[in-house]
Amino acid sequence: MDVNLEQLKAFVEVAQVGNFTRAAERLHLAQPSLSRQITALEQDLGMELFHRARAGSTLTVAGESLLPLARRMLADADSVRRELAELAGLQRGRVRLGATPTLCVSLVAEVFTAFHAAHPAIELQISEHGSRRLLEELGAGELDLALVTTSDSAPPERFTVTPLLVEELVVISSSGAPPVTAGDAIELADVAALPQVVFSRAYDLRAATDAAFRAAGLTPRAAVEGAEMDAVLRFVERGLGVAIVPAMVLVERPGLRAVRLRDSTLTRTISLARPADMAPTSAVAVMQRTIARTAGELAAAAGETMRPAAVDQGATRSSSP
Repeated sequence: MDVNLEQLKAFVEVAQVGNFTRAAERLHLAQPSLSRQITALEQDLGMELFHRARAGSTLTVAGESLLPLARRMLADADSVRRELAELAGLQRGRVRLGATPTLCVSLVAEVFTAFHAAHPAIELQISEHGSRRLLEELGAGELDLALVTTSDSAPPERFTVTPLLVEELVVISSSGAPPVTAGDAIELADVAALPQVVFSRAYDLRAATDAAFRAAGLTPRAAVEGAEMDAVLRFVERGLGVAIVPAMVLVERPGLRAVRLRDSTLTRTISLARPADMAPTSAVAVMQRTIARTAGELAAAAGETMRPAAVDQGATRSSSP
């Protein structure tokens, strides 16, 4: 038996419209050509598929049995074509990426620029929230990937989490104001004495910096409290105070200068999380590679304030929420 997809397509079209002439028009074929395809299919199967009459053509019992199978075969073939087209050139698709606010204004902006330039047909969606909320969305199937900050408390087992970068938190000030220190680093006690622009309590960064001041027995001086990332950076640029932020946000920010914290343990690990039990689409797989490559480039450009996560950390899974 030598049935081909064109024969099946012709068969399904005639079955739908009940007329060889109209089916040929819809398929942009000459009627004799379509008739030959149907006849060849019937010969290959060894049975008639249509009752032919002047008023139209109706399915035989054999034709009724073949119709759902033919539709399924054509749908499967169409799915295969779409997957191959995606693999060949990413001509369609969507990537839903979640990221924390600090990563949206730094790493994600660079990643999306590179990805869109190479694959403009892929739809990009972004969800900007804290790490805990992003993992909830990932677990609910609302995201394909999530860029989160991880520490000793790890995400649930249903995620595969790959550490990308370890990044220092640095002290930023306005480049239009005098430097906050003459040296190449500043003590946390000296930062506590300066007016600060402080993040909202919803930020992971706020919890980390509050804990560092508390452990050192320090009470920081807040000039502005409760700001979101974009506002924090703008307020510091305008000279309202200093802020403790990830080094990454300094990318393309000439209005800001940064100084490292002396002997600081204030760091964060940036990780890429994905569902552990689901294979990524081609578009998502390419996005993963783009994120890893861009993170490496940022680490190389940042110098001592950022480094690739230790190779032996690998992709991790953990059991606590």
